[in-house]
Amino acid sequence: MEECGALLATERYGSGESWQYVVKDGALERRRDGREAESRGNSFVGVFKSVFLPQGYPDSVSGDYLQYQFWDTVQAFSSSLSGTLATQASLRGVGVGNQEATVAAATVTWLLRDGTSMLGRIVFAWLKGNKLDSEAKKWRLFADILNDIAMFVEILAPFFPAWFTLIVCTSGIFKSVVGVAGGATRAALTVHQARRDNMADISAKDGSQETLVNLAGLLVSLILIPLVTDNPGLTISLFFLFTALHLFANYKAVRSVVMETLNEARLAIVLRHFLRDGYVPTPLETNREEPVFLEFRKTLPIKLGVRLQEVVQSPEQFRLALMRKDAPFLIGITNGCVQVCLSAHAHTRDEIRAMCQAIWLSDRLSPSGRHQDFWEMVHKSYILIDTEFDRFHKGVEAAGWDVTRTLLDWDEWRLEWKPKIR
Repeated sequence: MEECGALLATERYGSGESWQYVVKDGALERRRDGREAESRGNSFVGVFKSVFLPQGYPDSVSGDYLQYQFWDTVQAFSSSLSGTLATQASLRGVGVGNQEATVAAATVTWLLRDGTSMLGRIVFAWLKGNKLDSEAKKWRLFADILNDIAMFVEILAPFFPAWFTLIVCTSGIFKSVVGVAGGATRAALTVHQARRDNMADISAKDGSQETLVNLAGLLVSLILIPLVTDNPGLTISLFFLFTALHLFANYKAVRSVVMETLNEARLAIVLRHFLRDGYVPTPLETNREEPVFLEFRKTLPIKLGVRLQEVVQSPEQFRLALMRKDAPFLIGITNGCVQVCLSAHAHTRDEIRAMCQAIWLSDRLSPSGRHQDFWEMVHKSYILIDTEFDRFHKGVEAAGWDVTRTLLDWDEWRLEWKPKIR
């Protein structure tokens, strides 16, 4: 006969729950943490987690998931309230409540706004789509700032009836950019957060969280609308209050993200610390330093994966660029940019190495200079990278960076050259 209370087995649900199976009075009993049963409060928490958090949380997501989602929820709630104020202003602008307004005029205005939004979405995706992976934080924050500008423009539009259509079309273009940048960068962040190839689950639960927040915003909006109707001063005051909260929450959200993959900004920070201080900062330390606002470059821009003709313009320049015939890339400078041409046989390690060399050159060359000694600088950069890169790469791996892939903004041109140039 089994001994009463004998432990038969234990089981865990990730790191969130631990249960024991024991024999009691001849029957199999399941206990949680040594207690007889769950409380109602714990049961409610469990249901809430299963509805709004990914399966296996917190083990199935990145360590920054909860902090990011908290601030993302705050920004979504404040944006929902700001959107209500903007929508009310737009409806008033197209003639809702005005007996002299016609349905046809309102319809034309709405169609023009939608049409310009569609064009804006296509053009922005064409011009900047390739930047949204490598600079997800910057474009995420940019999208939210632009969204606030678009809503403010909509609130002001009714005060300028002669320009109303032009203003709402402009706002529509802004919102189309917001839609592309916000959606694409959210997808990039989901890839970062997913630790068990569970991107679909994370996206679905993010949608549930957003729906809950919008529902809460809707309930608060029902209280706000009677207060702000025919009260422009209160409308604008509340809008600025919600906008300030929205921008602060967005800044905190992108600051909380800790990417372990290297893009240009993070690699530049890591390389500069290594060359200056002799150590490689961790992803957490580097992400704290990474800029999250779009900025004007103070160093020479870098273009990766370009055509050969953008690197060299003569056979002599080609020989100079190929001063290291075993290097899987060529570096040149034209049109005020450091240009990198990548070999067709290059690997991720080679991409990181080429980018390190390009960053070193960019930091030491003035954007407005003529750079007659550029090839001498390239030669120095090869010597430096040959000496330090192996130690640097090992330090990057040891610090916790993912070196199996990168978020460097490479174009698709690849080059093959003969091993010996006559």
